[in-house]
Amino acid sequence: MLDVAVIEDAAAAEASLDPIRALLLAELRVPASAATVAARMGLARQKVNYHLKELERHGLVALVEERRKGNVTERIMGAAARSFVISPAALPGVAPDPSLAPDRLSARWMLAVAARLVRDVGTLITGADRANKRLATFALDGELTFASAADRAAFTAELAASMARLVDKYHSANARGGRDHRLVVALHPSVKTGTQELDPTNHAGTPGRTKEQ
Repeated sequence: MLDVAVIEDAAAAEASLDPIRALLLAELRVPASAATVAARMGLARQKVNYHLKELERHGLVALVEERRKGNVTERIMGAAARSFVISPAALPGVAPDPSLAPDRLSARWMLAVAARLVRDVGTLITGADRANKRLATFALDGELTFASAADRAAFTAELAASMARLVDKYHSANARGGRDHRLVVALHPSVKTGTQELDPTNHAGTPGRTKEQ
């Protein structure tokens, strides 16, 4: 089972968004039969079987094994992945395009960049899986706390300058056999769960404020 699977087909995305099918995908992180899942969810087995067939048709669940019980063959199904991401490729006509309005201080532009990241990496993962090859990627994820908006502004300026120096040092536009890579760096307020909620107005009105559109 994959940790994350990318859904690039519109019909598969539609199938996964059905509430019952979404619950089935969660239930089938641990492979089980339709009868077992139906009992857990309090649904008729026939109904569960119908939804399982739709999920199987789109490759979102797969047969794990078959067990013979008397005159009945029980099919044990499992989700294709523990979690799923729907790529913007599933909605090509309305997928965001960050090249239309590049703005490093725009939250919506950041979202468009993130959507492109999901689309591109999803495409790369699909290709690598088909070729049975590893995909060379690298990512950083962390949190930091700024004492003030001025500190945040100074950090972003220093980060941008440092990244520019690294790009200038390692970028080889004319290298024979070189391969293009995309670099994405993002900074945004952390989203808190539970009793703590995101306060987008934090440090508002002070120097270095992130522009929200």
